[in-house]
Amino acid sequence: MSVDSCTDAVPNHVAIVMDGNGRWAQQRMLPRLAGHRQGLEKLREVVRWSIEAGVGVLTVFAFSSENWRRPADEVSGLMGLLAKALDREVPELSQAGVRLCFPGDREALAPALRRSLEAAERQTASNGTLVLNVCFNYGGRWDIVQAARSLAQRSEPITEASLSDALALSHVPDPDLVIRTGNEQRLSNFLIWQMAYSELFFSDVLWPAFTRETFQQALEDFARRQRRFGRTPEQAGRGDKAAA
Repeated sequence: MSVDSCTDAVPNHVAIVMDGNGRWAQQRMLPRLAGHRQGLEKLREVVRWSIEAGVGVLTVFAFSSENWRRPADEVSGLMGLLAKALDREVPELSQAGVRLCFPGDREALAPALRRSLEAAERQTASNGTLVLNVCFNYGGRWDIVQAARSLAQRSEPITEASLSDALALSHVPDPDLVIRTGNEQRLSNFLIWQMAYSELFFSDVLWPAFTRETFQQALEDFARRQRRFGRTPEQAGRGDKAAA
């Protein structure tokens, strides 16, 4: 089954944990940063594949709250890689109709990098082909805490609806499909609120080696699943889309 043949079942929102950059580089006797550079090139491809498949939102885990624990030279290299990518990629992404968003805690980032993130968001704000969320210095627990703190500061009641509206990805629906590469099967503090009903797809392929075929496999696997949202299989099978 090709992606085109299951268009109606293509997930609107795909989230990806892009795992395996460092291991890909080490297997080739390269510095870990070379793996991150190759991972960025792979992301460019996946953005294109997502647009072609009809995906509306693509969210990627670029730098987690816990990644600060990595060696200082790797962290510094990742910051520089993001800064260079913004200069190089934003015009092309904007021309393709991609809206860029950078969910995450920006307080720890250098002022120049924060300004670049804000400029990229402003420049692409009116684009409607694909929303690309690049989660940078993001953690699911941080997201929930900052949302609860925001509601408390405004003296608003904390409910599921209000908390969801205060999360860093409130501008998009929750992920339909979450893909994790790198032969790991855990959430790693990524979108832990938003993934409550997401379908999960794990691949042993390291992120820089991720192929269009594997991406299509994930979409086709999603298309075959029955999403029940607490209903029985019989209820879901009747085509009731109320909770979809």
